Amino acid sequence: MESFSNKEQARALLKRYFGHENFREGQEKIIENLCGGSDVLGIMPTGGGKSICYQIPALMADGITLVVSPLISLMKDQVSALVQSGIRGAFYNSSLTEGQCRKALANIAAGMYKIIYVAPERLENETFVSICKRLDISYIAVDEAHCVSQWGQDFRPSYLKIPEFIKKLPKRPVIGAFTATATGEVRADIVKILGLNDPFTLSTGFDRPNLYFEVRRPNTKSGKFDELTDILLSHKGKSGIIYCSTRKAVDELYDTLSLMGLDVTRYHAGLSSEERQRNQDDFIYDRKPVVIATNAFGMGIDKSNVSFVVHYNMPKNIENYYQEAGRAGRDGSNADCILLYSPKDIFTIRFFIDHGERNDELSEEMRERIRSKDIYRMNRMIGYCTENGCLRNYILNYFGEKRYKPCGNCSECIGVTEKTLDHLPLRKKKPDPSERRQKQAYGDVSAELFELLRKMRMRIAKTQGVPPYVVFGDNTLRDICRQMPRSKSELLRVAGIGETKANRYGKAVLAEIERFLAEKGTADAPAGMASKEDAVIADHERGMRIAAIALKHGLSVGETEYIIKHRK
Repeated sequence: MESFSNKEQARALLKRYFGHENFREGQEKIIENLCGGSDVLGIMPTGGGKSICYQIPALMADGITLVVSPLISLMKDQVSALVQSGIRGAFYNSSLTEGQCRKALANIAAGMYKIIYVAPERLENETFVSICKRLDISYIAVDEAHCVSQWGQDFRPSYLKIPEFIKKLPKRPVIGAFTATATGEVRADIVKILGLNDPFTLSTGFDRPNLYFEVRRPNTKSGKFDELTDILLSHKGKSGIIYCSTRKAVDELYDTLSLMGLDVTRYHAGLSSEERQRNQDDFIYDRKPVVIATNAFGMGIDKSNVSFVVHYNMPKNIENYYQEAGRAGRDGSNADCILLYSPKDIFTIRFFIDHGERNDELSEEMRERIRSKDIYRMNRMIGYCTENGCLRNYILNYFGEKRYKPCGNCSECIGVTEKTLDHLPLRKKKPDPSERRQKQAYGDVSAELFELLRKMRMRIAKTQGVPPYVVFGDNTLRDICRQMPRSKSELLRVAGIGETKANRYGKAVLAEIERFLAEKGTADAPAGMASKEDAVIADHERGMRIAAIALKHGLSVGETEYIIKHRK
């Protein structure tokens, strides 16, 4: 392939619409190949920036881009984020009323949108297919592409309809398939079933250095609950998800924690659709910091500031666990993933495997093969829960990334493990990740400003009818605190603020900073910030890894990289 001639254009669009100076690992190569006409298979971890990989090519192309996604909540958030950034986008799925569907289809036919998110089931809609035949479709991006594989943890028969839809189009678009979790077997299925033509394949790795992993092994039901309350107290006021394996467990925990006065909500398929939506919105809009849920919750939740995920029961496989745990720390901030394991969890998982929903589209032989595979995956999950070595390495090795050096950021690497504690005459306190980390603030002054900006963001979000993180992510607020912009040009240097957001919200942000500085009687930058940045640079020059520097100074990986780049 020739060198990417539109590199500068791609970077200009990244800055203009998304407020970022540079691409993350792998993004530019994927964009280069898509723009060059090559199909792509991208395997990138949750929070790794998959959406940029097809949104930038969509902006560079003459035609439109279709994004196939099974996640209704994610579609809504992604489109809201596009509109907030000044990009014309829409979604077409079952959440729309009949009238809304007619309007959406009319607007699509009129070419009003640059990027359209569509549920796979809608690819069979005759009216939609007829409209698409008349449109100039440059790209089709398949999100959560592992859903196409019967060996994937989230196999969806509707995904098998995607190749049929593509064949109906007068011209085959360039196809990009994206997933966060895919074994070699699943990758091969994605390429074969979607009919990718000699795809450029890139895996940026499954590692999420900002995530801390821990397994606790309480011996009793009351002991497990005590562990949970300890975790909640150490993360008081922070956003988190508690996963349970059954609806009954969700309801019991919700009732008990609510009686204790904790601000929690719940989510599972047994609730009415109205209550599910209300509870999900309470969590997304930061009205309730903690949600207790089955694994029905979270697919498509793009909330960037989740700081901890607790699994109250063992998930059924590593794929599910890593996907669910990966909903923490999407903005690059340090986050905790803690699993409370009990051998009794195994019986629940085995029951689900033996009595799960029957898929009549599969032969008896195929069903038995899938069942055997599910049991194998369950055993690998048990292996994680009883692992004596590095927990991160166990996960990465499962996905084919061979790692042997201790990660230094899991319970097995940094502290006394539960198995050891059980044999000690004097029981020592377990390592608490929240005690290992400094608060993510840049001195007391900027921490105060951060809270003021959060309140301002909430006011804006309410008027716009979108989640707060769609307006500005927490990392953007932190960067505002760090840079203290005093003009629009300075505001545009903040990570995550493009031209549209600067025009739309810049006056409000700058007014908040001016008011804050006036009350403090100073125009200086936050106290202590310079010394922290100097310490980060010094650690980097000594050869310390970025993830370790971030952990040491209570920063996210992205914030640490920014300081190193801009202070050199």
